[in-house]
Amino acid sequence: MIGMIEEFIQELPEKALHLGTRIVLAAIVLFIGAQLIKVVRRLVKKSLERGSADQGVIQFIDSFLKFSLYVVLLITIASGFGLDAASILALLGSAGVAIGLAIQGSLANFVGGVLILILKPFKVGDYIKEDTNGNEGTVTSIELFYTKLTTVDNRVIVLPNGTLANSSLTNVTACDSRRLDIKVGISYDADIRQAREILQKVLEEDEGVLKEKEYFVYVDELADSSVNLGIRCWFAADGYWQGKWRLTENVKYALDEAEIGIPYPQMDLHLAGRKKGKTKKMLKN
Repeated sequence: MIGMIEEFIQELPEKALHLGTRIVLAAIVLFIGAQLIKVVRRLVKKSLERGSADQGVIQFIDSFLKFSLYVVLLITIASGFGLDAASILALLGSAGVAIGLAIQGSLANFVGGVLILILKPFKVGDYIKEDTNGNEGTVTSIELFYTKLTTVDNRVIVLPNGTLANSSLTNVTACDSRRLDIKVGISYDADIRQAREILQKVLEEDEGVLKEKEYFVYVDELADSSVNLGIRCWFAADGYWQGKWRLTENVKYALDEAEIGIPYPQMDLHLAGRKKGKTKKMLKN
């Protein structure tokens, strides 16, 4: 026993030097491999961009390539420590069922990403509304397992590809133009014809309204305290919100200038008169 300990102590410096050399070599291989992976990814990305590939496809392939190459790099480094690559693959194969159960969510997200790229319910740059949890925003990237959205207040939402592929969603910007409907209430004492002419003129003078599409003003409802007029027109998808805000503001200015009132909900109360004697009696009681 003492002899074995003495032998171990004598061989320890040599083994430590050998292990340290392997660790240094592994670190060098890791560094060089990481740089080579960056070069390969950059070349593939530029090749796809020259081929006018969709931005979502480029991001997905880049994520897949990065994941695959790093797996190969780690197996190569493990082989340098005496682990046989064939043995590692055999071990992974024998544990395939357990691994599959452990990463079934990730596999579902991967398949979901592939379906998104094939079916193209949306692409990078589209504004989508996801119906399951009510998330919405502009698609900034479609990656291996997740899709990222940026909200209007600059928050980033990360959604699993599997969820997006298996749930309903609304692609707000899929079409080049969007229809705008605005409701405006005017007083019952106002001239409806005059109000319609004024609002029609506002539409005609707005440069953002698509004149090749139908735009008009109509009587929508005779409400309790107002006559509600409807304004319908079309804007380019990327100028929809700016057009809505501008048009709403200009409608108010135009109606004010024509002295056409926009009423607000109100309630008139009518109190029935009482005899003084009866009122006094009630107060005494």
